[in-house]
Amino acid sequence: MSKQDGSGRQVSAADVDDSTATVLHVDMDAFFASVELLERPDLRGRPVIVAHDSARSVVTAATYEARKFGVNSAMPLAIAKRRCPQAIVLEPHFERYSHYSGLVMGICDELTPSVERLGIDEAFLDVAGSGKHIGSPIVVATLLRQRVLAETGLVCSVGAAATKFVAKLASSRAKPDGLLVIPREGTLDFLHPLPISGLWGVGGKTEETLRNRGVHTIGDLANTPVDVLRRIVGDAAGAKLHELAWGIDARTVQPRAEEKSIGHEVTFETDVTDPAVIRRELLRLSGMVAVRLRGGGAVGRTVVLKLRFGDFTTITRSRTLGEATDLGRRIYDEVSEVYAAVGKPNARVRLVGVRMEQLSEAGGGQMSLWDDDDGWREAEDVMDAVSARFGRGSVTQASLLGNRRGRGSEAKGFARDG
Repeated sequence: MSKQDGSGRQVSAADVDDSTATVLHVDMDAFFASVELLERPDLRGRPVIVAHDSARSVVTAATYEARKFGVNSAMPLAIAKRRCPQAIVLEPHFERYSHYSGLVMGICDELTPSVERLGIDEAFLDVAGSGKHIGSPIVVATLLRQRVLAETGLVCSVGAAATKFVAKLASSRAKPDGLLVIPREGTLDFLHPLPISGLWGVGGKTEETLRNRGVHTIGDLANTPVDVLRRIVGDAAGAKLHELAWGIDARTVQPRAEEKSIGHEVTFETDVTDPAVIRRELLRLSGMVAVRLRGGGAVGRTVVLKLRFGDFTTITRSRTLGEATDLGRRIYDEVSEVYAAVGKPNARVRLVGVRMEQLSEAGGGQMSLWDDDDGWREAEDVMDAVSARFGRGSVTQASLLGNRRGRGSEAKGFARDG
């Protein structure tokens, strides 16, 4: 597999045969960090880390310049700073990422109706039917990359192949800012030299187990009898890995896959025992979840509270609403009641999170059951408009002013950043 710092970059020649490479995988390059650099172009070319700058924070994203020092997303910020002390730390702005994600996905939708979103910064496209209207897969991929750059200022990498699995591997090899096409007949030549860590389903423990058996590359795995693989990693996993190693992937692009949940959480710099502080964080997090719901044209019916205590015990509690909502105030009212019902007002809390589940498309035409929702909706629409123009935090609820204790908020569903 290519390294996260882009040192293993591989791109296609202009004359490659793309006739069988009708599945595209588009992946934004260092997406969160790149979005932040739109506001800070003076930092381009320098090591930049996106994270809340606190003792317990983790890295949300890092530029390729920072990755060369071994900085990766999900790494504790303290370790990242030791590895790259000259890095500049920027606060994350998740509403900006949602905004630019929407622009990129909109471009994808205009090129083909067969778009399968994978999180916020990547998607599969089936372009088999685009030849008559736009051109070959290379033409579509090139146009996609050009439009993303022209309309957002961001860059992306694209892999094109006959299957989803190989297309995704190809985009990772093309990073940053590249296009790699793998014709069907060239699939095994591309796959077999790669390390086994490139296979979906091969995590750290599985990789160690396979390497201990002398299986180091995808080619090694492909040439291992499937019965032997089943004994090593289990029946289902063994059969699936064997198929993938031979380039067999029957999955098709599933248009507009729905996000199952939207959530945010925060790890406090020091454990909190004051319920008022926790409720302020619940209000802030509820607002962040609502912004993402509205940005994605979704509503949710189940509110989930997550609490991690000082001893690292973690609990989740949920409540299903009578009707779906995308309003931060409504989410807060419900999650606040769930918090009260936990019955531990003085417990030491290390982390708190808010999540919405049972998502559906907004605009079902249902009348609101709550009389005051219209007023809150108008207020939150105004906040959305101001935030979109001037940035998140330019307007906020009065009860949040001065609240800076919780820093380290991570958006669930924003876990990776290519």
